[in-house]
Amino acid sequence: MARRAIATMILALTFATNAVAEKVLVGTEAAYEPFAFKTADGELVGFDIDFTYALCEEMKVECEIIEQDWDGLIPGLLAKKYDVIIASMSITEERMKIIDFAGPYYRAPARFYALKGSGLTDTQESLAGRKIGVLRATTLEKFVAKHYPDADLRTYPTQEEVYLDLSARRLEAGFASAPAVELGFLNKEAGQDFEFIGGTHYDEELFGVGTGIALRQGDPALRDRMNAAIKAIRENGVYKSINDKYFTFDIYGF
Repeated sequence: MARRAIATMILALTFATNAVAEKVLVGTEAAYEPFAFKTADGELVGFDIDFTYALCEEMKVECEIIEQDWDGLIPGLLAKKYDVIIASMSITEERMKIIDFAGPYYRAPARFYALKGSGLTDTQESLAGRKIGVLRATTLEKFVAKHYPDADLRTYPTQEEVYLDLSARRLEAGFASAPAVELGFLNKEAGQDFEFIGGTHYDEELFGVGTGIALRQGDPALRDRMNAAIKAIRENGVYKSINDKYFTFDIYGF
């Protein structure tokens, strides 16, 4: 009887462990259109959101998305608030010192944008002393600090706040992912008076090799499953269908 009870307990624990393993908690930041944002009725949507559910379906796991402010995403991951981060996070050497990544799953350059007719360009001379808005604690912030040391760099907790201050003329320019700016601001009514200035920028030392899925170090099994799922949806057309819902080009970029 004792042996049977022990066997039953082990079986129950095994089922419980499997059940936990088949649910993945995903951290994201919901203020970065078109990657992750909320509709007027509060629904969380966007490329990263659709991509997340496509991965979950491919992996045959249940995913729960947990919203978190951008600068709290990595601390939340390390505190085990969620298992992975899918929030357009660049894979960089600095981040790899404390976390791991699956992917990359896309790569996009960044651009400056400003009021139409401002006369600004993307040169150091033109932006010296200018108030430039960027998302806080990002590679974008590091890029402007490195390449435009004389600019008046202003950082914000969300990209939406950058757009609002630019529209209110409290900023003179912004710097962000080109697809995010084009689809999340310039193509909206609020952004009709603004335009890109200069060309695209990509510093691999800062931006890394692309955008990835962040995980805690020491979880190679989950990382490998994520990588296999990315490969599968790229090959079976699911990635393309999500891509084409938001972009007129292949954002994968490799």
